[in-house]
Amino acid sequence: MSSIRIRLRVISKARIILFHCVRSRSECGFSRPQCPLVMSTPLLPYQVLGGLALIYVSWSLLKLLGGFLTPKGLRHLPGPAPKSFLTGCFDDIFDKNSGWQYHQYLADHYGSVVKIKGLLGATCLYVYDPLALHHIFVKDQQFYEESDDFVQTNRMFFGQGLGTSVGERHRLQRKLVMPSFSIAHLREMVNVFYQVSHRLHVTFQDLGKNSDQQVDVVVWMSRLALELIGQSGLGCSFDTLTTDTQPHPFGVAAKMLLPLSSSIPPLRRLLMPWIGKFEHWPRLGRFLVDLIPAKSVVDLTFVVDTINKTATEILASKKAAILTGDEAAKDEVGQGKDLISALLKANMFAPEKERLKENELLGQVASLTFAAVDTTSSALSRILYLLATHKDVQERLRQEVRDARKENGGQDPDHDTLVALPYLDAVCRETLRLYAPVTKVDRVTTADMILPLSTPIKGIDGTEIHSLSVPKGTQIIVSILGSNRNPELWGPDAMEWKPDRWLQPLPEVLIKARVPGIYSHLMTFISGGRSCIGFKFSQLEMKSVLATILEDIEFSLGEKEIHWHMGNVTTPTTDINSVAPTMPMKIRYIGKGSD
Repeated sequence: MSSIRIRLRVISKARIILFHCVRSRSECGFSRPQCPLVMSTPLLPYQVLGGLALIYVSWSLLKLLGGFLTPKGLRHLPGPAPKSFLTGCFDDIFDKNSGWQYHQYLADHYGSVVKIKGLLGATCLYVYDPLALHHIFVKDQQFYEESDDFVQTNRMFFGQGLGTSVGERHRLQRKLVMPSFSIAHLREMVNVFYQVSHRLHVTFQDLGKNSDQQVDVVVWMSRLALELIGQSGLGCSFDTLTTDTQPHPFGVAAKMLLPLSSSIPPLRRLLMPWIGKFEHWPRLGRFLVDLIPAKSVVDLTFVVDTINKTATEILASKKAAILTGDEAAKDEVGQGKDLISALLKANMFAPEKERLKENELLGQVASLTFAAVDTTSSALSRILYLLATHKDVQERLRQEVRDARKENGGQDPDHDTLVALPYLDAVCRETLRLYAPVTKVDRVTTADMILPLSTPIKGIDGTEIHSLSVPKGTQIIVSILGSNRNPELWGPDAMEWKPDRWLQPLPEVLIKARVPGIYSHLMTFISGGRSCIGFKFSQLEMKSVLATILEDIEFSLGEKEIHWHMGNVTTPTTDINSVAPTMPMKIRYIGKGSD
């Protein structure tokens, strides 16, 4: 056992690198979108880097030779046979199209804890057992971290923000950012959400007067989500949300970052975590990036530069307004109440050792933007799609919104009224349960751990397994999908979209299971120290948008069938062979109705 454990520890780092490499390949497979910002750039000589890459990859593969050994503590845990020794089960788990069926297969045949094979036979875990989740995200969260390579790679894209910091720096950043997401602050933000939503509402009213009009809803939801976080989070405007809007460079870059980062060829992606380690020598790191012989890397570099330039300008503007005083802030978008302004003020008064550095402040701009845009647009698109397929639910929700506005004298419902609308809340909760925008998250054990289970599992040798001995370096895929859809907790109708389930008492077995999610017994926003800090913010955004546009706009399915890709964030498309998000739907302006 000791030799196996030592070998597992030696190869854990290489496994993690290749894991993200294969994951990227499984979620990719599309042509790079055209961007007006990206110019054709001649590639620099890469012979030196090629030699270093060969050495690095060879060393990684040599370390992986011991990956087929199964730790004793996981040896009798049941799981599926891998289709490939090279990629194990990962091609199935991360397949953007058939991944839905494979995850359901795992749930139906193996339950809440499964042994799966990863790259070159590495033993990994697929988990959604409630007690195991409590230990991973809450009780022992310091021993279940995002991998170093995952963090280093994402820092190259997003900087040192909340999403890419770890340990004490993450705790300090979260401590300073948290007040910006308080209920008191959100009460002030709801008016901003309404103002932005009304812009899109006017555009939809104009488009909806043509009964045959089809609009790409997901494109509009992405534009809307970016403008929402722009005004409320960054204190600036990127989009007027009209049909003739010229895209802001930051908006174009923001939409291209994830597709371009996924399109980096797998072997070249191996180099990214290694280059990311030169963060303290940025010129050297940039020199190495420029040597990578991939057009997608050249384009991605330009996109990251654009984002960093915009973030620098935003921070400079906010700092100048704060130093000038409240009068200057009143003239800015958000009137100085946006999240970044609040963070800067909090940072000024924090103890010196707890203050965020300049690069950490810059990192918050990208982190806040990308944490908010893709997930919010995905959730809103899914809700509108479901409302189009359940016209009775759409009409019932519309009537609730109209009644709330009527009771408020024809004005937008205030914060307390909006969050308390029962059917609107039920529709949002049920959608976030059954169709969480993020379906899975990854963790790696940083020490040998004992992982207890709430329900014993029958091992392949016939014994009952009550806990697992998980060695250091083991990769764990936490299935948000599996937890939110678990029929043992949610009942036999767990796979049905039923908003009414939230208007009656939830199953007693679900309450007793104590799923550790921070939101409604769901793992949608996960839990613990790395839970989604803006989950109330996102809910308020969604409710503000729906309460605005549903009053007199009817949504119907378009002529093309919609498929949903299981990527980093779930997205709709009409072409299963493309990951470019698109969701054409019919919209119709139906008037305010009778009072």
